[in-house]
Amino acid sequence: MTRRTKIVATVGPASESPDALEALIRTGVDVFRLNLSHGPLEEHLERVIEIRAAADRVGRVVGVLADLPGPKVRCAPFPDGGVMLETLAVVELAAGSASSDQRRIEIEYPSLPSDVRVDDYVILGDGAITLRVLQVVPVVRAVVESGGRVQGRPGAHLHSKRLRLETPTEEDLVLARAMAAADVDFLAVSFVRAAADLRRVREVVGDWRGGIVAKIETAHAVEALNELVEEADAIMVARGDLGIECPMEDVPHLQKQIVRRCVESGVPVITATQMLESMITAPAPTRAEVSDVANAVFDGTDAVMLSGETAIGADPVRVVRTMARITERA
Repeated sequence: MTRRTKIVATVGPASESPDALEALIRTGVDVFRLNLSHGPLEEHLERVIEIRAAADRVGRVVGVLADLPGPKVRCAPFPDGGVMLETLAVVELAAGSASSDQRRIEIEYPSLPSDVRVDDYVILGDGAITLRVLQVVPVVRAVVESGGRVQGRPGAHLHSKRLRLETPTEEDLVLARAMAAADVDFLAVSFVRAAADLRRVREVVGDWRGGIVAKIETAHAVEALNELVEEADAIMVARGDLGIECPMEDVPHLQKQIVRRCVESGVPVITATQMLESMITAPAPTRAEVSDVANAVFDGTDAVMLSGETAIGADPVRVVRTMARITERA
């Protein structure tokens, strides 16, 4: 049985060695994703060379997708070891970059006080910690609706429609030029809102022959889906941030809507995020994950993407082998 759905695998500490790259190619990886949010540019450029060399040794053509970071709002650093934000605790939110603790969280976004509204949600990190704004004057206060331990400088997700950040950022454009010069096959643009965002990337890469991928991960992008499908060379259903931006119960419907629109237009579409998440530590996926992957294939997705599963997982080769079996059977 021939597998038609492509597998995109994120490179990270668990999969960056030459031997690991070669094993993943032999197992079925079609495209490697470089997450430019982590690590210096020089390391990513070296990985492009290592991926090409591994593909040559195996005798297969493998693509490289460079994922641009996009704008990122972060909290000021929490104390070493982190702090516990207790559910129902009330915290102050302030614009700043000095420090954060369990009573006052500084967010590196100068217009925070004027851009949040009562009942807005502020999501910290990967979505596990949720704050709801109670008041905005004279200071912004929020209640912790779902608590947990927070440490380092976690991301802070604010309401995207009022967020005064542009994409692509200047850093994105610098990275895009460098990765295009390294002849990667795809550039993924994060937090796109309109087709003009993609055109800005096209302008800086000149006559580069690769494809630009629009990541659909905000309400703005969903609303602009038609123009993004027209402008992009491929679309990614980035369910992680999309699931923070929109109610989680809406994500399956949005995924189907996006995939259907791409299939109708003949534009390749990648379905991403938490597809085999449990296999970061477990030797086998959950039955729900197997169904999730298979249903994405049934809907017409052209590729499925692995993130932490291959970047930091215990056994990236087993993950790819499992993904290949599911997509081939579907």
